[in-house]
Amino acid sequence: MDYYSNVEETAALIRGKVGTPHVAIVLGSGLGDFANTLRDATAWSYGDLPHWPASNVIGHEGRLVIGTLAGRHIAALSGRAHFYEGHDLRTVTFATRVIGRLGVKVLILTNAAGGVNVKLKPGTLMVMDDHINLLGSNPLVGPNEDRFGLRFPDMSEVYSKRLRAAADETARDQDLPIAHGIYVAVHGPSYETPAEIRFLRTIGADAVGMSTVPEAIVARHMGVEVLGISCITNAAAGVLPQPLNHEEVMAVARQVRGRFAALLEGIIGRL
Repeated sequence: MDYYSNVEETAALIRGKVGTPHVAIVLGSGLGDFANTLRDATAWSYGDLPHWPASNVIGHEGRLVIGTLAGRHIAALSGRAHFYEGHDLRTVTFATRVIGRLGVKVLILTNAAGGVNVKLKPGTLMVMDDHINLLGSNPLVGPNEDRFGLRFPDMSEVYSKRLRAAADETARDQDLPIAHGIYVAVHGPSYETPAEIRFLRTIGADAVGMSTVPEAIVARHMGVEVLGISCITNAAAGVLPQPLNHEEVMAVARQVRGRFAALLEGIIGRL
């Protein structure tokens, strides 16, 4: 079977069990507990879904949960596949393709990110206004599948103004401080050097991570509306005189999960 057929097979299985969700949410490192807030849920391990790539990174549970929240039918992806794990970008974005073929119209992408902008302290929630792709490739490279989308999709508004406004309104209602900024995706898995962070700051990046951008590109290729939210879990290399580690990322993500969940539920309630 070809890639499109694999996507269709997986989408058909999910649709046959639970129908079409209104919104899908990809949960980044340490943020997967949000999936447990869905009610009347049906869950699959990624390993139980045909062709779905495994998620083998600590903090990525590897589970698709579909249930209800704020009166909406929600799909929560607890974990994702990463480019740095050795997957090609078509594999990395397989789940996004399935979401699009399910008929989902809104995709919320979340991640743990390093703060390049020194004003972004650990624990800050940042709405992504745009991104810079420094992965060295693009998930649309290769023959175009017209049933997914156009050969040359427009990327002038990857992250929906409407959804960013909904995030701002929700934050105001909850008296929750949030930031806005530009996210840059790098290959990883090593953290960046201080010199690289100075370069990223110079080209306009506010936060840096190793995911999200391929998913956003593919979602827009399929006409899905996208919102991106970064949890700033650490100051980037060179900002503070201390080494970086994944345990710190996980610890900060756990600290903000209450605010993160409240923000997501409020946004979903506004859609």
